[in-house]
Amino acid sequence: MTSTDQPSFLETELRRDYINEDHILAFAKALEADELTTLQDDSSPSLPGTPRPTHAERIRKVSALSDFAPINQRVKRRRRGLLPPRRRELLYHVVRWPLLGLLFLVIFFEFYAYVWIRQCVNALEWLLAWRGKKGKLRANLRQARTYEEWKEAVRIMDEYLGFDEWKQVDEDPYYDWTLVKKVYRSLRSFRAKDDARGVLGVLEVCIRANFAGIESTRIYSETFLGTKNLIESYLDEVTSALAYIRETSQLSPEEKRRFFRSANKNLGASALCLSGGASFGYYHFGVVPGTSAGGLVAAFVCTRTDEELKELLVPQLAERITACEDPFRWARKACWFTRGSLTFREAYQRTGRVLNISVIPFDQHSPTKLLNHLTAPDCLIWSAIIASAAVPGILNPVVLMQKMRSGAIVPWNYGSRFKDGSLRVDIPLQSLNLLFNVNHPIVSQVNPHVHLFFFAPRGSAGKPVAHRKGKGWRGGFLLSAAEQYLKLELTKNFKARYS
Repeated sequence: MTSTDQPSFLETELRRDYINEDHILAFAKALEADELTTLQDDSSPSLPGTPRPTHAERIRKVSALSDFAPINQRVKRRRRGLLPPRRRELLYHVVRWPLLGLLFLVIFFEFYAYVWIRQCVNALEWLLAWRGKKGKLRANLRQARTYEEWKEAVRIMDEYLGFDEWKQVDEDPYYDWTLVKKVYRSLRSFRAKDDARGVLGVLEVCIRANFAGIESTRIYSETFLGTKNLIESYLDEVTSALAYIRETSQLSPEEKRRFFRSANKNLGASALCLSGGASFGYYHFGVVPGTSAGGLVAAFVCTRTDEELKELLVPQLAERITACEDPFRWARKACWFTRGSLTFREAYQRTGRVLNISVIPFDQHSPTKLLNHLTAPDCLIWSAIIASAAVPGILNPVVLMQKMRSGAIVPWNYGSRFKDGSLRVDIPLQSLNLLFNVNHPIVSQVNPHVHLFFFAPRGSAGKPVAHRKGKGWRGGFLLSAAEQYLKLELTKNFKARYS
């Protein structure tokens, strides 16, 4: 066979399924097992030579029958009919349902008013700002297909609207411009004198999150491109100073290592977060912890190397994502995205990417769990994907599976069942900050019902207010105030309903 007759990597990869029938069968048995079934031998899968646990028939988990009796001692239970009834006021039974009906009626009218106000804002912005020359410039911006095209379009937009004048003025109440200027001058001076320890001392002061308020969104929402010239010059100087510290011979390797570790800790890390969204998960391929549909895309990215992703990110990939079915068929489909029964630890060792998938236990009082190579190193990724997509009413909660040293798989966390993590926390930013010091999340949010409530009355980063040269409120002060009030009222009423 000649080289031209050999199938390409893409064709070979798309034809593979990575399915391990023994693992699928073990998963099916775990789903069918009674929740009271436990493992005969509880041992860690991380220890070498660990025997494969086997399921015992109908062995009940230890549960406390009485706080004042030994575990295995029989305790007389009260008959259910003799249990004291829960005492509630008469008003609870009389007023509960009428009050809930009134609350839902209020929510309906508030939501209708909110949508109407948002449409009024859009109409006013189009009438007052996005016609004529500005409308053409905006159309050019939206038609940009590369970063360079977009950058040129927004540069022209800033120049036409006069936003460049704002960039040249250092003073602004939203950041400490005097401190930034002092640090900028100190770094330039020490670097010009070739004083490495002086540069190091200044960097130890300024290398931290939101130093002098330079990460405030307000100072990035006044223009389409960039921010104050002073801030951009300061960031360029910090970049040059870091490169200078790396290359200088005045500091020992141990001093450099200690400084960069400290700087990394102070600044924090970045993370790409992919939201849930069912079929809207297709949009994630156009943009890596994930939730629900985002977990599937994140798993695909974090189990392939850069070279493999360059070959596989093609339109034919969409054929692999189909509608949800029962957990067994989902397990077969998910195996391709995770390269078979890879665990979180194995995926991290293969690609160096940290995969996080959010799930919640079936028990409504248990906290959200963020699965990764630290919290669940031996958990199978495809089982986490299925659990993260288990929306109540569509897919039942499923058992997570873990891989033993022998290669066999058994239920993880004693067979507890898990479901879609986006039901409680769509983007687990708090857990990411706690585990990985993530301070700069990049969120790909594809849920349309979430986008509906995205509204920045004074503009957002890279999207200043369209009229009055970016100095006013979107739609005017009254409409912006009404939008904020109604959004708070809707949030309050939804919380009241759940409480």
